[in-house]
Amino acid sequence: MKKAVLMVLAATALLVLFDRILMPWYISQGRTNMVPEVTGMSFEDAERALRKAGFEAKKSYNAKYLSRVDANEVLSQMPLAGSEVKPGRTVYLMVNRQDRPTFQMPDLYGRPEFDARQTLARLDMMLDDVQIGTVTGAEEDGRIISQSIPAGTLVKSGASVSVIVGKLEVPPQGFRKIAVPDVLGMSLSDAQQIMGGNGLSTGKITYEYSAILVPNTVISQKPGANAYVSPGMPVDLTVVTTAE
Repeated sequence: MKKAVLMVLAATALLVLFDRILMPWYISQGRTNMVPEVTGMSFEDAERALRKAGFEAKKSYNAKYLSRVDANEVLSQMPLAGSEVKPGRTVYLMVNRQDRPTFQMPDLYGRPEFDARQTLARLDMMLDDVQIGTVTGAEEDGRIISQSIPAGTLVKSGASVSVIVGKLEVPPQGFRKIAVPDVLGMSLSDAQQIMGGNGLSTGKITYEYSAILVPNTVISQKPGANAYVSPGMPVDLTVVTTAE
């Protein structure tokens, strides 16, 4: 243990000696160039700008994936812009991680909407659509009663999810009404079969591109689940497609 500590101290001393004494001395000997500002550029443009200024560029990656940042954008540089260094020096350019982290979709059922939003924000996910679904139990009022991506499904950072929030409503007396079934997460054919079996029809079908979700999966419905509607009423569905 003592030997390891001594080795770490020796390595630290060498780095300090190199950075504070040897490097400044080396730079002072002969011509130097100023490092240009390249943050915010694409890596290719930054590389060209550095090469023109007499430097070499080397790519490094940010420790955390940033979902709203282009994977090719330069986030930072070392040495910093304006530094006077020797020509031919390597300038390290940090860009976003290319691989999105994967995790299991959390179970949002029964949570208040604000709680679901906070949970998704912590996972760098987006709440794409919030629909209202009629419920007859007070315990479901104002809480998530359905989510478009089933809990436990493997998803990646930046994915979007739709939810249905319950709203307490007592069915009207004297009129026959049908509660719309929850078909989020089902295949289109299964959803159509469920609608037909409950005395409803399939309305407009909209396709939405996603490189993450399973193709042909229902991710949105209108009216929402458990809404009371007249028999035969069409229910519009939004379905995942992989074709852009």
